[in-house]
Amino acid sequence: MLKSEYHISKMDCPSEENMIRMKLDGLNVIKKLEFDIEKRNLTVFHSEADEEILKRLEALNFGAKLSGTENIDESEVILESSEVQSKLLWSVLIINFTFFIIEMTTGLISKSMGLVADSLDMLADSFVYGLSLWAVGSTVLRKKKVARLSGYFQLSLALLGIIEVTRRFISSEAMPDFRIMIGVSILALIANAACLYILQKSKSKEAHMKASMIFTSNDIIINGGVILAGVLVLLTQSKYPDLIIGSIVFLIVVRGAIRILQLGK
Repeated sequence: MLKSEYHISKMDCPSEENMIRMKLDGLNVIKKLEFDIEKRNLTVFHSEADEEILKRLEALNFGAKLSGTENIDESEVILESSEVQSKLLWSVLIINFTFFIIEMTTGLISKSMGLVADSLDMLADSFVYGLSLWAVGSTVLRKKKVARLSGYFQLSLALLGIIEVTRRFISSEAMPDFRIMIGVSILALIANAACLYILQKSKSKEAHMKASMIFTSNDIIINGGVILAGVLVLLTQSKYPDLIIGSIVFLIVVRGAIRILQLGK
């Protein structure tokens, strides 16, 4: 049995972990994957050497580098329970999709593009978790097709959002409701922290709620950005902080869509 360590510099949230799992799915030499998001490391246990592992990791453009490979005793490897992994994925999928609906609805009501953009980021994570669940038992061709459709759908929504932000920059638009922005973003922050807690709890009995782990997540940084934008809307009595954070988050969603499309290659 071989044990290979990879450093993946751009792996900073659980949804990217699941993208990696899907990309490596179908390689029969792989027996187990272990992720350390805090240190951005992936350990692959495989029965024999296979250059396809690194090739697929590099295709995701997450900055994957092979740190080293060693021989180990097969008895050292404890295989993962797919049933437990599925339950965890269902939990975070439901949380993310619920907050997509909440943020999209409140974003439209409050006229906040920051909340609308953040809702699409939640939807993007829902796509990744949903694809991970759906991938079990599906053919490679079907998985790639669904990944492409999901990526194009997400990309289309993000581009529509960017167009709407541009329109609001140019036209005279009412100031968003900063109270809804701040309140809903705090709830979304709690939801993202809960997702991290659920996913990390299964991997380690020690300190799975470390601040260093929580704040490496793009999702939580985005939530903080929308909260900050809400405070700035209050202080400046201007629509522009909301539009600026909305633009940034929409671009992050575009990047996420491109990553999902890479799964379909």
